[in-house]
Amino acid sequence: MERPRILIVGGGFAGLECARRLEHKLSPSEAEITLVTPFSYQLYLPLLPHVAAGVLTPQSVAISLRRSLRRTHIVPGGAIGVDPAAKVCVVRKITDEVIAQKYDVLVLAPGSITRTFDIPGLTDYARGMKTLAEAAYVRDHVIAQLDLASATLDQRERESRLQFVVVGGGYAGTETAACLQRLTTAAARRYPRLDARQIKWHLIDIAPKLMPELGDALGIAALEVLRERGIEVSLGVSVAEVGAETVKFTDGRVLPCRTLIWTAGVAASPLIGTLDAETVRGRIAVTAEMRVPQLEGVFALGDAAAVPDLAKGDGAVCPPTAQHSARQGRAVADNVIASLRSQPLEPYYHKDLGLVVDLGGKDAVSKPLGIELRGVPAQLVARGYHIMAMRTNVAKFRVGANWLLNATAGDDFVRTGFLARQPARLQDFEYTDAYLTKDQVRAHAQSLLAKG
Repeated sequence: MERPRILIVGGGFAGLECARRLEHKLSPSEAEITLVTPFSYQLYLPLLPHVAAGVLTPQSVAISLRRSLRRTHIVPGGAIGVDPAAKVCVVRKITDEVIAQKYDVLVLAPGSITRTFDIPGLTDYARGMKTLAEAAYVRDHVIAQLDLASATLDQRERESRLQFVVVGGGYAGTETAACLQRLTTAAARRYPRLDARQIKWHLIDIAPKLMPELGDALGIAALEVLRERGIEVSLGVSVAEVGAETVKFTDGRVLPCRTLIWTAGVAASPLIGTLDAETVRGRIAVTAEMRVPQLEGVFALGDAAAVPDLAKGDGAVCPPTAQHSARQGRAVADNVIASLRSQPLEPYYHKDLGLVVDLGGKDAVSKPLGIELRGVPAQLVARGYHIMAMRTNVAKFRVGANWLLNATAGDDFVRTGFLARQPARLQDFEYTDAYLTKDQVRAHAQSLLAKG
């Protein structure tokens, strides 16, 4: 008999953990495992601010799939549509060739994209912090602003290049603002014509509190750290308009600014929109076992799925965090195996282990197992957690070595010219315009199956 074909879409925390578990628990004769992902690495997303700040090299947070997986077939491309009736996933390979990937069991872990709003100029001028390319680009861009500000005699141009705005008071935005502010403060010493006091960082968020999940005490502690460094934090405020050289806030302020970093939340992958399935705030609705009720043989998890949070109850769904995604990946693998062996499926249950926020240097706030920490103890917990969460020993060593090197030798503030003179729109990094409509998916699936 032909082996069942298990197709996993997405090589992030959820997809990689699922594939690893399937390899470990299934014999080669039981199933054929295929992973569709555009990149040959799992991105360790929580440390992207460190990449942008030059504390870590990009390779440090790109964990090799080839080191982690032994017999999973990896298709280098992105899923752009799914036809559940034909049991076909339409994939655009990195060569732009479109192929039909058949499956018997489909595991959807396509992750998320940067959530945007209908704000004039946002998609044209904002920079994201969701992909490795974006983090590398942001670092180059920030250093370029220092270079250009140092070279100009025009005070208005200098002022606009030395103003930086980060939108989003969650973990990503707070860590991004904190780490990049440390970068520009340290770099200013290398620019004789620049005064560090001219460099202004702004962190804004529409919410009334900074990182409310941490609780009032730690949220206030993080706020104090940022303000002591000179970062202007504005809460209850959002962006009204973004231009090439200005940013307008909803409170009426207009800043001369050429750098806006947008970290105001995430939305489920557009792939979910190609399916005829119920959604919850854009995420595909699943059972506690992470099955998609309307679609036979389809499981969904991670940022793209509204997985019931049984630990919290009251209809809550799991937040889109790496902690949940990795554990859901292992749980889905167990349920896929159970479905193949006609065994009962188990509901996903995980109680949050806590939160860590690395503000750079000796500054951090952490809440492991409900214990509130700040300063050096919180930093040790934060970095220890990240090291343990890395999937390979090579990745653990690279990250640890990079941290040590940066702490002892500092940064050279090198601008590599990454994507110089190219558009830097969010869709250029996240390929949000690559997905098909439902009708296009069905047409492509039928056409590709006929050819194959």
